[in-house]
Amino acid sequence: MTRTPLLDFTPVTPETASDDVATILAATQAKLGFIPNMYGYMGALPGVLTGYMAAYASFREHAGFTPPEQEVVFLSVSAVNGCSYCTAAHSMIADKMSKLPADSLEALRNGSPLPDTKLQALALFTRSMVETRGMPQRAEVDTFLAAGFTSQHVLGIVQAIACKTYSNFVNHLAATEMDAAFADYKVAE
Repeated sequence: MTRTPLLDFTPVTPETASDDVATILAATQAKLGFIPNMYGYMGALPGVLTGYMAAYASFREHAGFTPPEQEVVFLSVSAVNGCSYCTAAHSMIADKMSKLPADSLEALRNGSPLPDTKLQALALFTRSMVETRGMPQRAEVDTFLAAGFTSQHVLGIVQAIACKTYSNFVNHLAATEMDAAFADYKVAE
């Protein structure tokens, strides 16, 4: 991020973190080969990182979305919240891991309609949920459900918003530096 940090705090490391955060950081290092910069800032208050990780894992495992749909949700939330760090990170995940079609990823990144109507319905409803602070219009809910989604998916979006609120807000406050792993997906701020 090119923002100026709004708080003066030092990110934790596996050596300086509390035991629960150190465990998360070590597991992340082992799995990814690096620790995302935002984790160090989130770990400064253990409940922020542990809450984020629990919401993230539960969303991925239980919300009922396919991997490409998960990225549509995360990218939509991050776009509304203006988080360039998470937009880059989830763009990389969408491209390299979740296999979101390139035209849909490009549309999400530039704010244009997605070519897939179901993914477009998902993006629109997710954005509305963030923009209205969870108070969409009845017609928006009905349109989302008519696109093939369920009440469980609506609750999954709530969970993703909670998850991304942790990371998006911390990144804004810390002006988190972009990790090299996400640099090719950096967006203009």
